[in-house]
Formats: sequence, C-alpha cells, structure tokens
Amino acid sequence: MVGEIFHFQEQHWHLSPQRAIFWEEEKALILSDLHLGKAAHFRKAGIAVPAGIVQEDLFRLQQLITHYLPERIIIVGDMFHSRENNEVQYFRLWRQQFSRISFDLVKGNHDIMADDVYEQLQINVHPALTLRNIHFIHEPCEDNNGFAYTFSGHLHPAFVMQGAGRQRLRLPCFYFGRHCGILPAFGHFTGSATLEPGERDPVFVIAGKSIIRAQ
Repeated sequence: MVGEIFHFQEQHWHLSPQRAIFWEEEKALILSDLHLGKAAHFRKAGIAVPAGIVQEDLFRLQQLITHYLPERIIIVGDMFHSRENNEVQYFRLWRQQFSRISFDLVKGNHDIMADDVYEQLQINVHPALTLRNIHFIHEPCEDNNGFAYTFSGHLHPAFVMQGAGRQRLRLPCFYFGRHCGILPAFGHFTGSATLEPGERDPVFVIAGKSIIRAQ
C-alpha cells in the first residue's frame, strides 16, 4: 500500500491510493462518497450494474482498517446513496467485525435514511464535525469559515495529467486548497469532476497503487 505522508496544517496526513486519508494525530481514517447502495438502487430501476461493487469497496475499507488500525472512521458525506436496501444490510453484517471502531458520518445530500437506521448501524451522524480545529463538511467551502482548515467531498475530484505526445490522463485526486481540501470519492461506482486548482495548491493523484504529487 504505497502512500504519501503529507505534513500540512501542523498535522500528518497519510494519503492512501485506496482513496482515503489516515490522520495520524487523531488515529482517524477519513474518506468520502462511498455511495453504498447505489448499485442496488440502479438495479431496482432496471439499469444493468455489475454485481459485487459494494463487496469490493468494503473489502478495500477493511484493508485500510487492518493497515492503519484507526480508532475512528470519519465519512465526509454520502456514505449511502439512497433508501435502505440489500447493500445496506450487507454493510450491517460487515460492521459487526469492527464494533470497537467509532463511525462518524458527516451527513451528505444522499444520506437520507431514517435516523433509527443509522443508530442500528452504530453510525454517529453529524451535520458537520470539528476536531483540533479541522472542520469536516460534505459540500466544498470557499473560505476558512473561522477554522484552521476544512475538508469536504461531494465533487469526486479528478486531475488531468499531461505527458509527452499530448497524452492526457484523468485521475482521481486529493486536493489541498488554501482554506479547503477535497477528498476523492471512495466508492468506485461514482463519476468525477475535473479540478482546475490554483498554481500553488497541492494536488496528489491516485495512479493505480501509487500516490503521485501532480503539483
């Protein structure tokens, strides 16, 4: 699991090619936009979607937990895609093996299940979350909002890498703006939006099993 340790805002952020960050000081695994249940939601609507997507995403999350041994997991919105379905029930069973880990969900626009469902899944739901003056919200911000730094998700960011011979490759990325950072979508069954970062804004792309600093 070849990652990158980024020292930023006086904290250590372990950027993983599995599309997550391990926050060393808080022993917290941070990710966004799993969209669990999205595939089942599409299949219910009659749209052909490959099976096994939720199992693959949760297996990657399980690998991260085994590697970093976090005490808490922070999901920065859109953990689930829609109403309760079979994939949510699969997560319920998966969750039992990590009962000691606190799951904190910063509610996103797709997290629309009833409150009691989150309680049954042992997920703490927040409109926003602040730890060590680091703020977490789902939709990207434009300024510091009075906090040291803000992380968000929602956009499923990607960055275009340009090579010799006019080659262009669009890859998911971690973006660190002046006041606000954006996390890549953890779920593979998601789209993406191409970022146009400022010249000095750090960007780390996910290229297979590696993290590469793009700028």
